[in-house]
Parts: sequence; structure tokens; C-alpha cells
Amino acid sequence: MDGIFWLIIIIIMAVTEIITLGLTTIWFAGGALAAFIASLMGANLVVQVILFVVVSVLLLALTRPFAVEFLNKDRIRTNAESLLGKTAVVIEDIDNLKAQGQVSVEGQEWTARSVSETVIPRDAHVEIMEISGVKLMVKEKVEG
Repeated sequence: MDGIFWLIIIIIMAVTEIITLGLTTIWFAGGALAAFIASLMGANLVVQVILFVVVSVLLLALTRPFAVEFLNKDRIRTNAESLLGKTAVVIEDIDNLKAQGQVSVEGQEWTARSVSETVIPRDAHVEIMEISGVKLMVKEKVEG
């Protein structure tokens, strides 16, 4: 009877993973598979549950980061996210203390702030490090 329960859990987790593609429930299907194998070998329910929890958590913790990185390596950045790492030109001095600064990148003007506390002068080239709300967080590019 325990084996049937674990088979049902495997199927539910696998189907959920196929529907959501969140890379979370598949690891619990692996834990259920370990518990299913234990049930076939005659282990009691406590051992099966412990195996399910331990194997699921280990699979989730140890393999998910690698799987996410592998599956997202060819992901194409879209919209504002595509600006990260690009070079922009300062069109208004960037001064965090005065809450001012603008850059131009790909023909668009953005409010900008420096990731450091230094003032970045007009016409300087900066690298876009991150996006915070509607502001680009930039650092001055060292030409060389």
C-alpha cells in the first residue's frame, strides 16, 4: 500500500513540475522515488518518510542552483534588463547628494545615480550596473 502512495506522489509532483516549470516539485518526485524504492525493500513508513524528506531537501539544495543556471544560460534579457552592462553617456552630472543625474543609452534618457558617492561629470561614459525602480545605477567607466 505504501508503494502505491509513493507512486501517486511521484506522478503528482512530475505533473506539477511539467505544468509550472518552477524546478521545485521535481526534487520532491525524486524523494518520493527514494521512498518508493524503500517501500519495495520492506522499510517501514517512518524510514520511508525520513528518506522522502532527506532526499528531497538534498536534491533541492544541491542540484537546483546548477539546474537553474544551466537552463537560464541562453535566456535573452528583455526590456530594461537588457541595459545591464551596457555603456551610457552622462547628459547631466550625476550627483547622489543633490539627487540629480541623467544618462542616455540606446537613444533613451534615464535618471541615473552613481553606485559610489563620487560625482560623475557630463559627457563621461558609465557602465550600467543595476536598475533600481526607474533609475539606472551606474559606475564611471575607466577608458584605457
